[in-house]
Amino acid sequence: MRLLNVITLELEEFFGENIPPYAILSHKWQEGEEVSYADLGTSDKAPLKAGWRKIRYTCEQAKKEGKQYVWIDTCCIDKSSSAELSEAINSMYSWYSDARVCYVYMSDVSKEDIDATFTTSRWFTRGWTLQELLAPKSVIFYDKEWECLGGKRDGRLARLIIDITKIDRDVLEHPEMIRKQSVACRMSWASNRTTTRPEDVSYSLMGIFVSTSLSIHVIDNILTSNRV
Repeated sequence: MRLLNVITLELEEFFGENIPPYAILSHKWQEGEEVSYADLGTSDKAPLKAGWRKIRYTCEQAKKEGKQYVWIDTCCIDKSSSAELSEAINSMYSWYSDARVCYVYMSDVSKEDIDATFTTSRWFTRGWTLQELLAPKSVIFYDKEWECLGGKRDGRLARLIIDITKIDRDVLEHPEMIRKQSVACRMSWASNRTTTRPEDVSYSLMGIFVSTSLSIHVIDNILTSNRV
């Protein structure tokens, strides 16, 4: 697993039981403006992209909380390697689950108008962000100015999330409860979500069905039949 050092802003690789505590970022991608693995090695290119701001926010927040490492999907995966990309897709749910905290950056939300902007955020329409909401025990939301909105377990925010996603509070608060939900229930959580590539809809749900015997092909067939 490749992690970004919040002090040096350099990537470091860890294996097996030697992975240190880390924070993880959940966000909606901005096409063409995200800092990639290749960009991060080019000091004069990365800061010019809009996505650099998210990286700095994430690192600064982690430092405040005494964490030395973060994982960010845009720059911690070498997507030019098909083998590495495949491994990342298969490991994504566990990486989010194992994170000490997940920061959700919502670029279209304002703390001053949270009732209106939070409920309409595009973050809730993306396929990959479903597992990013469910897998981590601690999920903290931030608005476009990196102002803290609260956690997924917080009373008011939890009520908004439940209303938007139709996911029970027990599942939000206790990720292990996912395995007790029916296949139909889990599929319903994804009914209004999309991915940039149609084939990624199935891949984005793999972790949510980790406790069942469903294969990626079965998930894909169910999604097709239900027009998810």
